[in-house]
Amino acid sequence: MTWAILPVKGLDTAKQRLSDALAPDERRDLFRAMIEDVLEALSQVRGLAGICVFTRDAEAVALAERYAARHVMEGESLGQTAAVTAAASVLAAEGVTDVVCLPGDIPLATATEIEQVLAHHRVPPDTRPRVTVVPARDKLGSNCMVCSPPDALPFQFGNDSFSRHLAVARQAGVAVRTIEFPGLGLDVDTPEDLAILLQRQGSSRAQTYLRENGIAARLLQAEAS
Repeated sequence: MTWAILPVKGLDTAKQRLSDALAPDERRDLFRAMIEDVLEALSQVRGLAGICVFTRDAEAVALAERYAARHVMEGESLGQTAAVTAAASVLAAEGVTDVVCLPGDIPLATATEIEQVLAHHRVPPDTRPRVTVVPARDKLGSNCMVCSPPDALPFQFGNDSFSRHLAVARQAGVAVRTIEFPGLGLDVDTPEDLAILLQRQGSSRAQTYLRENGIAARLLQAEAS
């Protein structure tokens, strides 16, 4: 039984690294659009038993309910590592055998890519414990992880998490695989990431928001000046 884990920090304080490019309300609305992009992709993944959104943000809870996702309310605001660890512990205690963990800022992720990650993870031999990691495009972050069991290793999100996840897995004797995808690989944290998002083909909610509200044109003009 496979569940997805989607940790969501407060929308009002998200994406501070985009402060030079976007106003506070724009960062908030963009993050909301990206979260919904990820939820929609997850809702279309075949064979997924459920989605667990771990958050204390009321708007994120409403989004979770829209996509029939379960939400686990944080008692306090946790970082990504602590949030995923807590959600994985809850699911493991309930008998969930596998989890796929994604952040809320990968708007080009698709159900097809996620299904391919799961298929790659399940290719024999079925060694347990085991993890599969999809790196960010810069090979620093871990943009998607499949863990069997859910608490197969101590999570290491944050700076250079991709190499740290590989290291702790090997140290713990956990079988580890990696695979790359263009959609899952693009997490939007910086103005450079925004530019790449707008260069990519597609009509995600995040891309549509940036284009329809004049933000894309403004950023392009600023880049040209």
